[in-house]
Amino acid sequence: MRCPFCGEDDTRVLDSRPTDEGSAIRRRRECPRCKGRFTSYERIEEPPVWVVKKDGRREAFERAKILRGILTALEKRPIPLSSAEGLARDVEGRVREMAGGEEVPSHRIGEFVMEGLRHLDEVAYIRFASVYREFKDVSGFREEIERLATPEEDGL
Repeated sequence: MRCPFCGEDDTRVLDSRPTDEGSAIRRRRECPRCKGRFTSYERIEEPPVWVVKKDGRREAFERAKILRGILTALEKRPIPLSSAEGLARDVEGRVREMAGGEEVPSHRIGEFVMEGLRHLDEVAYIRFASVYREFKDVSGFREEIERLATPEEDGL
């Protein structure tokens, strides 16, 4: 691994440990030339999963995009970042399992996120649902709140 400070090609690994629940290896490295220390990560390269949008377009699945949506819904809520990251990881796992390495419709991803938010924080769930289900007026909010108050159904 090349040193980011001096460009030396041969760096030494000082410490290695698993991260992200074992899906990556974090390596602490040192350059023998400049003595600079830095961190690198080694991850498995997963085959791309394609998301089929409502209009038929296809784009590569990105967990970061899911996390941004979750964090927007959770804004100013007392939920730790680790919970949001865990939900994004869970959604990614479900998407990859469902897709089998190929395609998944965007509406299924939205349903996975809503299902997770429903268990994590009801206010965030309503926020996300209002955008995802494109509420046009207050009656949409009312219906969703009534659905939230009833026992959970399979598949939302």
